[in-house]
Amino acid sequence: MHELSVTQNVLNVVLEHAQRAGARRIIAIHLVIGELTGFVDDSIQFYFDMLSPDTIAAGAKLAIRRIPARLRCRACGEEFTLKDSNWLCPKCSAVGGDILQGREFLIESIEIE
Repeated sequence: MHELSVTQNVLNVVLEHAQRAGARRIIAIHLVIGELTGFVDDSIQFYFDMLSPDTIAAGAKLAIRRIPARLRCRACGEEFTLKDSNWLCPKCSAVGGDILQGREFLIESIEIE
């Protein structure tokens, strides 16, 4: 359910920037979302479709690029990609590590006319 407020914020930001640019319509919104955010693409799309009618973003395409979770083992320094929620270092089997990527959530770009 937290996708609703995040999607509302995305819509607000893109509408503000599109207005500044003198856009008549928003064609596409490119989002970058980290695997660890917990955001569900279909939920973001659902809320966007619900919130965007009667705006210049109505009918805009949401293009979502996912960023995989990447960690650095605190024990041995190995960097690895999280697979199937397995937080074990593939080199030394230590649990967890420092998160290097996977928490991102940003508007990469918008396409307007």
